[in-house]
Amino acid sequence: METHLADFIRGTPEGNEAEAILRACVHCGFCTATCPTYQLLGDELDGPRGRIYLIKRVLEGETPTAITAQHLDRCPTCRACETTCPSGVRYARLADIGRAVVARQVPRSWRETLRRTGIRWLFTHPWRLRLMLALLRPLRPLLPVRIAEKLPARQRRLPQPAARHPRQVLVLEGCVQSVATPATNAALARVLDRLGCGMEFVAGCCGALAWHTGAQDQGRARMRGLIARVEDGLQAGAEAFVVTASGCAAMIGEYPDIFRHQPTWVERAQRVAAALRDPSELIAPTVEHWAGVGAGKRIAFHAPCTLQHALHRADAVEAILARAGYLLTPVPEAHLCCGSAGSYSLTQPGISEALRMRKLAALMSGAPTLIATANVGCELHLAARASLPVRHWLELLEPTSSGLGSSIQDAKSSRNQRR
Repeated sequence: METHLADFIRGTPEGNEAEAILRACVHCGFCTATCPTYQLLGDELDGPRGRIYLIKRVLEGETPTAITAQHLDRCPTCRACETTCPSGVRYARLADIGRAVVARQVPRSWRETLRRTGIRWLFTHPWRLRLMLALLRPLRPLLPVRIAEKLPARQRRLPQPAARHPRQVLVLEGCVQSVATPATNAALARVLDRLGCGMEFVAGCCGALAWHTGAQDQGRARMRGLIARVEDGLQAGAEAFVVTASGCAAMIGEYPDIFRHQPTWVERAQRVAAALRDPSELIAPTVEHWAGVGAGKRIAFHAPCTLQHALHRADAVEAILARAGYLLTPVPEAHLCCGSAGSYSLTQPGISEALRMRKLAALMSGAPTLIATANVGCELHLAARASLPVRHWLELLEPTSSGLGSSIQDAKSSRNQRR
C-alpha cells in the first residue's frame, strides 16, 4: 500500500515502523473473514482492512474524529487477522501506533476517561480488587444483574506443595488472577511438583490493562518494573519465566517491540521475552504423567485469542488434554473472540455481550460437561453466563484435588445467586 506520511510522524521511529506495516498490506480482505467485529457488525470500518485505512489517513495528516476513535476502540485486538493475513501484516502493532496518535487528537468524554482510569486503578492492584469483592459479594442479591454477574464466584484456596526442588521457575502471580482465580496457580504448583520443579512468584502487573486503555506511559512503567524483577529471579538461578494467563504472556512477548526504540531497555526486554514459557511447553514432553486422568470426560476447549494468535500454543494445549484422556468436543468458529479481550468487556459491553453469547453457543454445541480455557479474563467472562463450570485447563490435570468433581453443582449455585 502506497503511503505518504505527514511531517509530524515521518522519519520518527514509530512512523518508520507504521510505514513498513502499511506497505505490507495489499488490501486483499482475507482478514475480514476472521474479524469478530466485522462478522458481527458488517461494517468495513469495523474490520482490519477498514481500520488500517483509517490509521493510514490519520498518519498522512487527516484530522481524526470521534467516529475514527470509535472504530479503533471497537477492535478487541484479538489478532485473528494476523493469523489469516497472507502478507504478514502486523496489525496489532499498527493499531497501537494509530490509537496513540488518535488519542492525542481526540479527547475522550469525562465518562469514558473515568471508566478507563477506574479500570487501571482497580484491576492492576490485587489488594483493591480483593477489598471490593469482599464488600460486594455479600450484597450480590441486591445488585443490578449487570454488576452482580461480573462478581466471580469465590474459589477454594487449595494448599500448594511444600517440597523444595533444585529446579526452580519464576511464575507471574498476576493481578486479577491472583484474587479471582487462585486455583490456577495452585494447579500449576502441583503440576510442577510432579515434574520435580519448584516455583517462585513474581509480583507485579504486566502492563496490559494500562497499555490497552490509553495509558501507554503508565503501561511502560509497569513493564519496566516487571522486567527488573524477572531479571533478578533469572540471575538467581531460575530456568524460565512461566505465565499461566495467556493474555499476560502475549503482552510480555511484545516487550521487545514496545521497547525497540529504547536502547536502555530493549535488550532487557528481549531477555525476559526469551525466558517466557507457556505451561504447555513444560508439560508436553512429560504428559504421560497425566495419562487417563480425563477418563473420557467431554470438555470444550476455548482457546483464547492470545493463546491462538499471539502465542500459537492452542494446538499444544488441546493435544495435552487429549493425551490426558479428555474427549474434546468440536467448537465451531473457534477462531472468534469471546468478547473478554482484557478490558474490552467493560469498555464495549454491548459488542462484548454479543460475542460472548455467540461463543457460548459454539462451546455448548458439542454437549460438553465442562469448558476449559487458558486466560483469566476469558474464564471469568464466560463463567458469568455459562451453565457449565469454566476452568483453566491446568486444573483439569488433577481434577480431584482441584475440586472439579463438584464444580457443575458449584456453577449452577453461582448462577442462581446471580439471579
